[in-house]
Amino acid sequence: MLFEQNIEDNLFGLHDELKNKTYQHSEYSAFYITDPKLRLVHKAKVRDRIVHHAIYRVLYPIYDLSFIYDSYSCRVDKGTHKAVDQLNTFIRKTSKNYSGSCFVLKCDIKKFFNSVDHVILFEILKEKIDDRNTLSLLEEIIGSFGSKITSQPQLQLFDFRGENREREREREQPSAALG
Repeated sequence: MLFEQNIEDNLFGLHDELKNKTYQHSEYSAFYITDPKLRLVHKAKVRDRIVHHAIYRVLYPIYDLSFIYDSYSCRVDKGTHKAVDQLNTFIRKTSKNYSGSCFVLKCDIKKFFNSVDHVILFEILKEKIDDRNTLSLLEEIIGSFGSKITSQPQLQLFDFRGENREREREREQPSAALG
């Protein structure tokens, strides 16, 4: 049965599940698109996307100020068109009004969410979120993607505890063996 066919009752039911802490994320439907290359997309059901959006509304004010100014995805008063406008500004400035060279790096992390270590992701979320109910809901949503423990290589999001800083300093210093 489609969630939208009985929207009012289904929204009240979803509200009760969240209030009673019985909400469980549904399975994702998987399909391929060509954009321009073949990509596997996992789509959440409508009821789960409503929960995702509610979580977004809670997390947005917490995390928005920590983003760099030129981060444009899923942000109020930003978006694709403003990102392209800013890119054009950067290109014009860097190339000195298109009279010089300018290089742009476009990159994509293959299967990003599958590659993120969900334990580390959850630890990062816990650093700014105190509410146990929100954390429990986030754990349910993150875990619903099915990659808590995988054989996939894990992408370390960032060194939020500074464990790799010494190694970075070593790389920055010129080698003493060159003298």
